[in-house]
Amino acid sequence: MEDNIFPRKKKKKVDMEALNSPLKRIPGMDLPSVRDLLDLGIQEIEELNGRSPEALFEDILNLREQTPADRLHYLRLAVYFAESDDPDPKLLQAWKWADEGSIL
Repeated sequence: MEDNIFPRKKKKKVDMEALNSPLKRIPGMDLPSVRDLLDLGIQEIEELNGRSPEALFEDILNLREQTPADRLHYLRLAVYFAESDDPDPKLLQAWKWADEGSIL
């Protein structure tokens, strides 16, 4: 009997650094956005205080041109969370930040 009847599936590489990052404690934050922030040198949630989500997005685009536009929603969420002492649970979903003008 042939051993290759059921070829093994390739395992997805898991980004353990991003998965275990303090940034992953931001509710609603996705792993690719955490990876982007880590690649910018941001390690802690507090480092997002006073940062412009739009400027962060531009920096990410300089690293990876193919970054999806919805990444900006996650950056807005992250900065909001970092700057809020008592964040509104209704705003802890990235899609709520799709149109910044409708939230603020």
